[in-house]
Amino acid sequence: MSQAEETKGNLKKKETAIVSLQREIAPGIFDLWVKTDLAGNAKAGQFISIYPKDKSTLLPRPISICEIDRMKQRIRLVYRVQGVGTMEFSRYQQGEEISILGNLGNGFPIDKTKGKKTLMIAGGIGIPPMLQAAKDTQGEVTFVVGYRDQNLFLLEDMKKYGTVFIATEDGSVGTHGNVMDAMKENEIKADLIFSCGPLPMLKAIKQFAQEEEIEAYLSLEEKMACGVGACLGCVCKTKKVDHHSHVHNTRICADGPVFDATEVEI
Repeated sequence: MSQAEETKGNLKKKETAIVSLQREIAPGIFDLWVKTDLAGNAKAGQFISIYPKDKSTLLPRPISICEIDRMKQRIRLVYRVQGVGTMEFSRYQQGEEISILGNLGNGFPIDKTKGKKTLMIAGGIGIPPMLQAAKDTQGEVTFVVGYRDQNLFLLEDMKKYGTVFIATEDGSVGTHGNVMDAMKENEIKADLIFSCGPLPMLKAIKQFAQEEEIEAYLSLEEKMACGVGACLGCVCKTKKVDHHSHVHNTRICADGPVFDATEVEI
């Protein structure tokens, strides 16, 4: 067992959490705070799984941790309604009990940010996990974030921790285009990159980081079944041979979701 897996295994558990707040912050985007003991050990870039109460949906739904309030033992989850499971979550009310599993995944290597200019690049629902990463970062932070339109969720939250550059697909705010267009337009440079978002964006960032010789870490998004690495349902190709499957694959849920950009083939 790797050190990372051993550490995660010691912290991972299923428990009952209490909904402390829920609100819709953009069309179809919900902001959910839950009270849970898991907040004490949660890290930026990790995720939890929520079990729907409707048993016909079977599998838990993985949601990235957006923010951690360790003093009040709360975790913030910002998610998009995409199906039956997340539609159920959007109806949860304050005081309601829910079943969760966490903390899952490895998180961002915050220790590498000390004294560096860290660039947080994210798109769509990949934006939420960057908030806690920025809060924990030990240096200068710049965000480059991509939205579909003018519904700029979490914008004011990000402004508390760094400078924010925006790209929108429809051109309604900031740069008309994607995050790479915004980076080029604003001539943004950095020592380190943390990123989360759709695969085409991550591919472009991996190439950019390689060309500019910038250390980069990518949080991969993928549909998951078990969420703990047992089913091999969420894998990506990697340079190294996975000790679990003995092929050039890695399990996003157990060995990620954050990877060194040079180690994964996307």
